[in-house]
Amino acid sequence: MNTNLTQQSPTGDPITGWWTEAVIYQIYPRSFADSNGDGIGDLPGITARLDHLVELGIDAVWLSPFYPSPQADAGYDVADYRDVDPLFGQLPDADKLIGEAHSRGLRVIVDLVPNHTSSAHRWFTEALAAEPGSPARARYIFRDGNGPDGEQPPNDWQSVFGGPAWTRTVDPDGRPGQWYLHLFDTGQPDLNWDNPEVRTEFLDILRFWLDRGVDGFRVDVAHGLIKQADLADWQEPQEILSGNEGDRPRPPMWDQDGVHEIYREWRRVLDSYPGERVLVAEAWVEPVERLARYVRPDEMHQAFNFEYLLAAWSAPAQYAVITRSLEATDAVGAPTTWVLSNHDVVRHASRLGLPVGTPRPNGIGIGDPQPDAALGLRRARAATLLMLGLPGSAYLYQGEELGLPEHTTMPDEARQDPTWFRSGHTHRGRDGCRVPIPWEADSPSYGFGPTDASWLPQPTLWAEYALDRQRETPGSTYEMYRTALRLRREHELGRGTLRWRESGDEVLTFDNGGLTVLTNFGPAPVPLPAGAELLHSSAPLTDDGAVPTDVTVWFRG
Repeated sequence: MNTNLTQQSPTGDPITGWWTEAVIYQIYPRSFADSNGDGIGDLPGITARLDHLVELGIDAVWLSPFYPSPQADAGYDVADYRDVDPLFGQLPDADKLIGEAHSRGLRVIVDLVPNHTSSAHRWFTEALAAEPGSPARARYIFRDGNGPDGEQPPNDWQSVFGGPAWTRTVDPDGRPGQWYLHLFDTGQPDLNWDNPEVRTEFLDILRFWLDRGVDGFRVDVAHGLIKQADLADWQEPQEILSGNEGDRPRPPMWDQDGVHEIYREWRRVLDSYPGERVLVAEAWVEPVERLARYVRPDEMHQAFNFEYLLAAWSAPAQYAVITRSLEATDAVGAPTTWVLSNHDVVRHASRLGLPVGTPRPNGIGIGDPQPDAALGLRRARAATLLMLGLPGSAYLYQGEELGLPEHTTMPDEARQDPTWFRSGHTHRGRDGCRVPIPWEADSPSYGFGPTDASWLPQPTLWAEYALDRQRETPGSTYEMYRTALRLRREHELGRGTLRWRESGDEVLTFDNGGLTVLTNFGPAPVPLPAGAELLHSSAPLTDDGAVPTDVTVWFRG
């Protein structure tokens, strides 16, 4: 474990650029702050809370979609890529948010959803009204069905949200027509990225937002744009994390080589603008060596490291994924990213409260095995301090700085995620991590908005996690994050070099930026070296100064 791992290009030169070491904070607009009391967060609400992000110490924000949408998938079904949904405000509100963020030294990344549009998009409306084989239908993936009357789907692909990935249309004369592909909800028809018109359209969308001052794009389902030409059947279970795992062949709908040509063209557009604009891939691709292809020098700048998010809570598993991640991205001259939670997975304060080795749950609800809340938060704090000690860029999901758990007892009748409905009520989905966050313990909707309205129900325990109860409270999760981000910046950990220390199978220890990071995964406390200066800890040490189980410390010496 004495390997040195750093961020450098294949020529050995250091990687530069603000994104290489940035801490980026994901905002899910529906659930961050509501300015008008309708129970749905909005852009003015975000603008009003920007000072919280400055106080926290982050470098940039990433905004989940705020575009006009029927909200079949909470905004990831986009009807117009050049406007703001009235739920969230108006286009001038987006301009103001970008300007106010920049005035505070914060960069702004917006979500782009290129794999599919909404079924309410003008293009899809035109496609439904057009004949088979028409230019309007060629923007999407329409096919004739199988069987004597075309009554069977064109292939056996399944939707990520459950059920078939094909829906049959009805022709203007009322007769059954062709089928269209939707790898997600029926309201999210997949675009045909072999069509030059689609490619030209998205180049223009990029320029529209770049001209308004955004600093980059997080690209949704970046690995899904190109499909295998023959649309071959696929017998494996359909999940969003379905990369080339082990000896399995690559799925025909994911991670096809043709996506890279698209991103090279996008990169040329971004490079034509001043100010280091960035592309970030949401690409559920394994192994990490395959993921690294998305961040080669002429493609994207970053790709989310989902293999790290999914790694087991053990020293060998963490060592393996960290080492593999750094080696893979170093090989293509890209920074490594680290992430523990987002809007699509169970929050890590709950996920880590399940027994080690538990398969990743697709939501947790009433009647499901419940996490150990205290253990989950303890491990989550330790995992966060471990993550923030690594070289590279880190992503935080709104509310994790408060230690928010998943809402695991949400009434099923309150759920809105299409996963819950399309899976036949077998997967509860992502609503539990999307609950509006608490700002003030004794205010309506815990300070989320001026009324008690909340688009998803907030649990009563939200009061104990509220920001106003944690700010300036020693030992709170919020203050732990603030201190970690300050030290990370002071010691330039994001641009540092990782050097492993020998520490056995139950402890993980590495040096970076002049300090040492130690995480104890084992049952017995671990003493610090003699004369060590403790800089930060995810939980108190023992009375004799040792590191307890499920605790991470930063120290010198």
